[in-house]
Amino acid sequence: MSTDTSVKVSTDTSVKLNTDTSVKKEYQALLTPWKIGNCEIKNRFVVTSMGGTDLFGWMEENHFDKAGAKFILEAAKGGAGLVLPGCQPVYNPMFGQWLHKNKKMYKDLAKWMPKFHETGAKLFVQLTAGFGRSFTISKAMEELYSNELLRELSKPVMDLDKITASASPAANRWSDKVPSRAMTVEEIQEFVHSFAECARLLKEAGVDGVEIHAVHEGYLLDQFTLKYVNHRTDQYGGSFENRYRFPVEIVQAIKNACGDDFPVSLRYSVVSKTKGMRRGALPGEEFEEAGRDMEESERAAKYLQDAGYDMLNCDNGTYDAWYWAHPPIYMPENCNLEYVEHIRKCVDIPVVCAGRMDPVTAAEAIERGGIDGAGFARQFLADPQWVKKLLEGKEDEIRPCILCHNGCFNMAHYKGVPNDQDLSDSLHLARCAVNAEMMQWDKHFIKKAKTPQPVAIVGGGIGGMEAARVLALRGHKPVIYERTDMLGGAFIAAASESYKGKLRDLLAWYRKQMEELDIEIQYDYEVRTVREFGDQPVIVATGAVPRVLKAVKGHEKMIEACDYLLGEPGSFRAAGMVIAPGAAKVDPKSDLAKKASITSLLPPAQLGETVAVIGGGLTGCEIAYELHLQGKKPVIIEMMDDLVKQKGVCLANSSYLREYFAWKKVPVYLETRLTEVKDGAVVCLDKEGKEFEIPCDSVISCAGYLPAPLSSAGKKNVQFVGDCRKVGNLRSVIWGAYEAAMKI
Repeated sequence: MSTDTSVKVSTDTSVKLNTDTSVKKEYQALLTPWKIGNCEIKNRFVVTSMGGTDLFGWMEENHFDKAGAKFILEAAKGGAGLVLPGCQPVYNPMFGQWLHKNKKMYKDLAKWMPKFHETGAKLFVQLTAGFGRSFTISKAMEELYSNELLRELSKPVMDLDKITASASPAANRWSDKVPSRAMTVEEIQEFVHSFAECARLLKEAGVDGVEIHAVHEGYLLDQFTLKYVNHRTDQYGGSFENRYRFPVEIVQAIKNACGDDFPVSLRYSVVSKTKGMRRGALPGEEFEEAGRDMEESERAAKYLQDAGYDMLNCDNGTYDAWYWAHPPIYMPENCNLEYVEHIRKCVDIPVVCAGRMDPVTAAEAIERGGIDGAGFARQFLADPQWVKKLLEGKEDEIRPCILCHNGCFNMAHYKGVPNDQDLSDSLHLARCAVNAEMMQWDKHFIKKAKTPQPVAIVGGGIGGMEAARVLALRGHKPVIYERTDMLGGAFIAAASESYKGKLRDLLAWYRKQMEELDIEIQYDYEVRTVREFGDQPVIVATGAVPRVLKAVKGHEKMIEACDYLLGEPGSFRAAGMVIAPGAAKVDPKSDLAKKASITSLLPPAQLGETVAVIGGGLTGCEIAYELHLQGKKPVIIEMMDDLVKQKGVCLANSSYLREYFAWKKVPVYLETRLTEVKDGAVVCLDKEGKEFEIPCDSVISCAGYLPAPLSSAGKKNVQFVGDCRKVGNLRSVIWGAYEAAMKI
């Protein structure tokens, strides 16, 4: 096999800018063509893989997946140049199926490919060897594995011993009860063979290339390359060449089966950003790298290129440092770019960068030759047409991804549990919290109303606006009754922290939708009873009220979380302005107040330097994070035995917060109960019942919320949505509002 890289990509990295004057200059570099091997891509927008957007199904019998194909087609129609479906295990965790053995689905794919190619985009199917020690173990899997009889009986359906096998015996990322054993050489060779067979069948079906998943994110192939996981003494362990042998043999086998001209990309983590098992490193943190450092990466990237890989699709991290590959909103934009630009200098093949990429920054990097393509993923779930809208200058029409992971990847993990995720979420990834239709087209779709009618919506928060949006699209005539002079409800407070620009973008998007759909809004209108609407349908979206800790002596001295978020100096960053301490109260009806995107401007809460945050759930931790960013000294007091101990919060998000507080030495008191708030201190009980005081200047209560619905007594045709029905998260609010609007 030739390793001559001159045929793969021109060494001239300069970009000839697109001359389409209808596209803003700052985006034009993204519209230039480029090549991966001999495969020309029309532009630099790359849809990187997401679990659940698979072409051959996910955690089910291998088949051509129509839902995955619909998403892929929508993304291509929306303007992407290269689309990578969700990672496809060559050995399916369910039922032990080898991907190359179901020939029918490749025939179905071949029939579909001409429709895809009509978009002008190219398709690379991502193939994976699996997860190894990163496989997301659930409580049910722990119980199954711990029972020897059940473990044996379940092997035809789910062979956990095989699925979790790694380079060496190792602890699972999620569970202490399901350890990983070492793969045998025979098993490794079986995987290599399947990769080659799958690639050959995909090529015959008309697919433009494949991507190997991955020397990336601490998945199985990466576990072989990483010294802190791989302790083998055979040909797959020890030396640099041995640790990288598995991915090298895969690309060599594919090239032998498909020819040198068939492009093979590699999903690649430039650096691991990992301190050890279950211990990541945050941006700016000084640490000793346990995985792949930049020095090794420079060598590895060139070595993998010379082995035959035609592209590197890059970011950073492992499952132990998951926030690099799946950045939550706390991670900086373009967090991986400087590392990827560095590694681009070490190779002659094209390089893609992914991870909170900003299109303008991506275009600048492409224009200077720093990267060749820009990877975007979750934004395509929120709005598959976002590229088209961007290029048409309609940025304010793009429904933004808010990096929450609530719908697409809500694998939660905290002390005492493995992956705490509902089975429906495990089996149906790639749904979206802010887009109820995404990957749920069978039950969430706009159906025109047979008899359009007026519908009253009580509450103009996100739930109320989503219900109004769907009702209007169906032909109904919704009217929102909002008791304040502004739309947004509690989401205004939730979006106020300095790092939550994406949430403010979502709020702006909803407000614009109300304008474009010409939805009537009655401001400063407090509905006291739904009976005033007579026989017309009513949707109640009145939200929740704070839980008051009345059993705590001195509880009235605490500042409620939303009051802090709305009233503290700096919380007006939503409008790009800061109200200085001691500034006069702003008239809530003024233009200034409306630009600030707040419902009421409270007199600024004068926080002291040390602030006790009561409650270590997501709200409390995010407030503590904001306080620390602003130079305060937060102290977190939580009754549970871990922070963010709640379902629906992805480990990528929660581990960032836990590890940030540990790094910055923010005091955290777990299994601790607040009993009294005094001037200058709070009194607490530890888990042994011992009383102690924590000095502080101010106290913020983040004790949770209680539903606040209107009574529906004596009225039919009333639906409750969002937190007034059951306190949840943005996903439950938006999906519930969508479904309520569809019932009318």
